[in-house]
Amino acid sequence: MAILCGGRGTRLQEHTQEIPKPLVEIGGMPILWHVIGLYAAQGFRRFLLATGYRGELIERFVAEHRWPEGIAVECHATGERTPTGGRVRMLAGALAGQETFCLTYADGLADIDLAALLDFHRSHRALATMTAVRPLLQFGVADIKPDGTVAGFREKPRSEHWINGGFFCMRAPVLELLSEHSVLEGEPMRRLAAEGQLRAHRHRGFWECMDTYKDAVALNDMWAQGRAAWTPWPGAARERRAASTAAAHRAARPPRAPARP
Repeated sequence: MAILCGGRGTRLQEHTQEIPKPLVEIGGMPILWHVIGLYAAQGFRRFLLATGYRGELIERFVAEHRWPEGIAVECHATGERTPTGGRVRMLAGALAGQETFCLTYADGLADIDLAALLDFHRSHRALATMTAVRPLLQFGVADIKPDGTVAGFREKPRSEHWINGGFFCMRAPVLELLSEHSVLEGEPMRRLAAEGQLRAHRHRGFWECMDTYKDAVALNDMWAQGRAAWTPWPGAARERRAASTAAAHRAARPPRAPARP
């Protein structure tokens, strides 16, 4: 499967001025580790990372980390400014021979049943399946009657509309629709939809995208409070505890005094 790891994360500048977005930590481990983990926990073993901005740091993390036995993580440099569709197209060689491949972003977590997603994808003949989610709204909403009376308020309800939540399944011919300049979420997906070649797998469970600093704080809070809905591979439980402890120690460590002139 492939993971898009090339974006700059401009709305996460508190973190991403020094490191790429996939390395922003949740509970002491990069969100990329969590994304790989939720796939590995459900049987996936080979991961292709399409890197870009500060990709050398992702390569270093992958090389230095001790992955569980049977897990293979490969980094493929796809250019700092290459759009999402172009990154996927540049993975075509590594994906050769696969009739179907999975694809996701390096900043989204969910309690998604990947077997159910694959079953849905195999049940139709369309070229691509997109996981659709209904996110929680950022603001509370007012319930207003036709005459203007405010009947009440709802605190950050779930949107009535479905959006692209990532977690794709695609058949190999999709690669032929992409060029190195393609934005996956733009013309390629619009073309697939117009030709009846895109299906939506509705996911009604937990889903969260780490798009802003506020999102990163919320995900770290979930982890710290034991409320994380996503589950990495079982064998990593000890490592997760150690990482959380190390992160807590770093946070509690007093700042280093400035050097004397």
